[in-house]
Amino acid sequence: MLYKKNNGWKDVSPEKIEEIFAMGEEYKKVLDLGKTEREFVDLSEELAKECGFIDARCKDILLPGDKVYYINRNKNIALVVIGKEDILHGINYVVSHIDSPRLDLKQNPLYEEFDLAYMKTHYYGGIKKYQWTSIPLALHGIVVLENGEKIKISIGEHEGDPVFTVPDILPHLDRVIQGDRKAREVIKGEELQIIVGSIPAIINDKEIKELVKYSVLERLNKIYGMKEEDFISAELELVPSQKAKDVGIDRSMIGAYGQDDRICAYTSLRAILDIKEVPNKTCVCFLADKEETGSDGATGLQSEYLEYFTADLISKIKQTYSELYLKKTFWNSRALSSDVNAGIDPIFKSVHDEQNAPKLNYGVVIVKYTGSGGKYSTNDADAEYVGDIRKMLNSNNITWQTGLLGKVDEGGGGTVAKYLSQKGIRTIDVGPALLGMHSPFEISSKFDVHETYNAYKVFFKGESEDRKKYIEKSNKIYL
Repeated sequence: MLYKKNNGWKDVSPEKIEEIFAMGEEYKKVLDLGKTEREFVDLSEELAKECGFIDARCKDILLPGDKVYYINRNKNIALVVIGKEDILHGINYVVSHIDSPRLDLKQNPLYEEFDLAYMKTHYYGGIKKYQWTSIPLALHGIVVLENGEKIKISIGEHEGDPVFTVPDILPHLDRVIQGDRKAREVIKGEELQIIVGSIPAIINDKEIKELVKYSVLERLNKIYGMKEEDFISAELELVPSQKAKDVGIDRSMIGAYGQDDRICAYTSLRAILDIKEVPNKTCVCFLADKEETGSDGATGLQSEYLEYFTADLISKIKQTYSELYLKKTFWNSRALSSDVNAGIDPIFKSVHDEQNAPKLNYGVVIVKYTGSGGKYSTNDADAEYVGDIRKMLNSNNITWQTGLLGKVDEGGGGTVAKYLSQKGIRTIDVGPALLGMHSPFEISSKFDVHETYNAYKVFFKGESEDRKKYIEKSNKIYL
């Protein structure tokens, strides 16, 4: 190999270990409090306000050092610290996503059969469907009632709460119905249904036949004011109900739902909240939605919300605006697509090219390109920018490694990087490795969480002096 990397725990001082474990405790709390995109946005806004950020709508003029935030449909949040340099010289973006694979309730979910009430779901994102059976699930989300009132729902997270589950068939009877199915079909999409009740209502209306279903609706109406039609205007998500846990005798790892990609959302959020001095360049931590389903919709990165809030920043900083200003800003900007990679698992090491596979505890992962065989659907960062990031990490003593998402013909995957680079923003994927990605219980390294935070923090801080001179020279050409 051209270079050798070591396990990050080697030679770590006792003081740093204490710092790493303290951050791990904070991270676990964030994972428990923000299990959906809406919850993570609410939590981020609360933390931002505590650190002096204000709603950008309250400011007509933005000056260096100002801290503002933008919220889109309660599913995106962008936190901004205004820098000293002209915004046309570019912005430092760190972009993570806060949606994770899960089960969503269908719009008309509730039915009764054999005196049991069930609700139908539609899985969101790439999951192994069998992993979502026979585990306790919590129901999170909102319901907009007919009168326009918005009701928040969270059932299954607190002590004493009921939970939900997708029952699986017992092994004694699965020989015919499941035994010959392929892994992807052991549980089919339409079999992902949760059990929600079994007590029939006591009423004297002979027209009502489904008494258990009616009983469930009665309880929903009593607690939340809901009626059955309100499911149509609801966003209700089923997520694992368990809390984030330490993993291993040495407690060096964290197991939890939603670490793809809230591990990056947490570290990038904390990095921008911890900015104390006015940065050279304007810094943006952007938490996006819909990455797991292709970044579509008004809250995905293929929407124009990135353009919207960046244009608003330009107009409030320069007190004037043009489309050329926006294009110049993008073209001179840099971004980290902060997303996770697949850590090599010794049980399934055959799917990886070991020489190019990331490992837990080896620090943040630089991914020059993602995509699938033939580099389809990828951002392929230019060598110069990779060199910049490599130098930044080395000069700040941040532990890092390179990585790819498996062997060339084994599969693959993508991130939001390509949507950023399409706008002219120099972009590369930088984030930690996970085991069990997209499962209800993903595994991360506490050391890697800490190094990811450090990487984002120095990225927000800005370029080295020699790199700044090169950029200033380039800007004279472009501007």
